[in-house]
Amino acid sequence: MPVRCPECRRTHAYAPPAFPCRCGAPIVPPVLRGAPAEPITHRNWTDEWVTVRCEACGRLDQWPQPELGCACGAVLRIPVRPVSATAPPAGHSPDVHPGSPRATTSLRAPAHIPLPPTAAPARPSFHPVTIRTARDAVTAAALYLRWLGYRDIVQPEDRSTSGIDLRAPGLVAQVDPTTRHTSLRAVECLWLNGLSASSASVFFSLAGYTPDARCRADDLGIPLFVMDLTGTPQPVNGPADELVVRGA
Repeated sequence: MPVRCPECRRTHAYAPPAFPCRCGAPIVPPVLRGAPAEPITHRNWTDEWVTVRCEACGRLDQWPQPELGCACGAVLRIPVRPVSATAPPAGHSPDVHPGSPRATTSLRAPAHIPLPPTAAPARPSFHPVTIRTARDAVTAAALYLRWLGYRDIVQPEDRSTSGIDLRAPGLVAQVDPTTRHTSLRAVECLWLNGLSASSASVFFSLAGYTPDARCRADDLGIPLFVMDLTGTPQPVNGPADELVVRGA
């Protein structure tokens, strides 16, 4: 279905995601075709979830609200048709109800599962540097990118205008050395910088990422790494696993 961004007027082709019901059938939120998408300016628990009925077994569950990221940086909420009051199939008694503790706590995102290490290319062991300062964090990220196979890595002289900490041919990278979770905005800004430079983007963080930043990075294919104070980056999403496996 076509979805138009109200911020930049760009039209996207969008297909809602499918989720697995307990009965094994796929569940697709019933999006309202033709209804305008709304930019997300702030988030709360109520707006993050929608109630959807499984057409196969009649069970009501809550699933993530469909969203679409636009290249202009806006994140759009896709309207969903409210669940009908139609009774479930005869003989069925759903055991999960909207708003119940089971409906909310059982839908947490699964922990990140890295790819098997057996396919990793032959490389020497990575030798990290201890992180004591923000500059050490950038140095550790540069060493890791070089270990992955990137060459001619440099630090831009003026970081204030772009926020980019490291560049290499075909690559831009950002390092967040703060004690706060890296935000959605930071991930999207890095992606826009990579887009303007026709380069891949990689993010390193000491404190990790907010859930919406991780989801957005997955959508955009941005590898995310976290670093401990030993200076050893660890992949935290699928694109990062793939980068470690294939190298630069």
